[in-house]
Amino acid sequence: MIRFKSFLASTGGRIFGAFVIAALLHLVGTILIPGYSSSFAIRAMLVVASLLAVACVGQTLVVILGGIDLSIPFVIGFANVVAAQLYGEQWNFALVCLLVAVIALLIGAFNGYVSRKLEIHPLIVTLGSGMIVQGAVLLWTAGFPSGSAPQAVSDFVSIGGSVGPLPFPWLIPALVALAAVIILVLSRSPYGRRLYALGSNPGAAPLALIDPVRMWVITFAISAFFAAVAGVLLLGFTGSAYGDVGQPYLFQTIAAVVVGGAALVGGRGSYLGTIAGVLVLTEINTLLIGMGFQPAAVQAALGLIIVILVSLYGRERHIRTTI
Repeated sequence: MIRFKSFLASTGGRIFGAFVIAALLHLVGTILIPGYSSSFAIRAMLVVASLLAVACVGQTLVVILGGIDLSIPFVIGFANVVAAQLYGEQWNFALVCLLVAVIALLIGAFNGYVSRKLEIHPLIVTLGSGMIVQGAVLLWTAGFPSGSAPQAVSDFVSIGGSVGPLPFPWLIPALVALAAVIILVLSRSPYGRRLYALGSNPGAAPLALIDPVRMWVITFAISAFFAAVAGVLLLGFTGSAYGDVGQPYLFQTIAAVVVGGAALVGGRGSYLGTIAGVLVLTEINTLLIGMGFQPAAVQAALGLIIVILVSLYGRERHIRTTI
């Protein structure tokens, strides 16, 4: 019994628990809501979950580092609008994606550099830079973005899409491959080891020849890059540009990471856990909407979940105090 309790309190236990909760929520939905487990409904949930999982890549890395990135929804909106607007003006879409990626990387690098070099809390820096980005996009489009995504992007994320005989779009296997790469990088690469070391003990990390500023710049740049990827994918999913398309991701990315077992104090977490957290949030969203709750009630429920989780996990002692 003691070992079982210790397992549940561990990161692996929390990941396992999150997957169990997701399965139980799906069972409840299947019992209460007709068609909840239909093939179309499952495909829809997988696509929605995959889009959130892409947006959560950077938040996972940043939280392990010991920071937080509130610019993610703004970068998503920026990428969504800019990609649609420029493609609508007959730009080559590959060039559009390259431009969006470069700007996103610069935004993220700025966030990481200012946060660490000037020792300003990343919550303030990322929220401020995000609002600057949003304001710039609004000025550029005069509040009325236009354009659309290429058909190839829409097909990539389409709920009705298929990969050969498999009844789901390319987004799903692409996310599986991405998750495998991220998990491998975190567990086996020098970057992953440095990330956990710096998040676990920021003071001692430089003694191990880890450059904190460089790690923060790289990690926040990666976060902004994947936020931009999510913005482009959402353009294909919705079919039109919308500057506030990323707003639901403001706290959902944080909630998914925390539900998956990451500690907001840094040094602990995994992308597999984030995937589990994404599934939990997607099931909760789908279940509440299927039961007839209004969007405002769904947001309130998610907000309550986030507050509870942060109050539980956010109060943990930093891992360096347990060594």
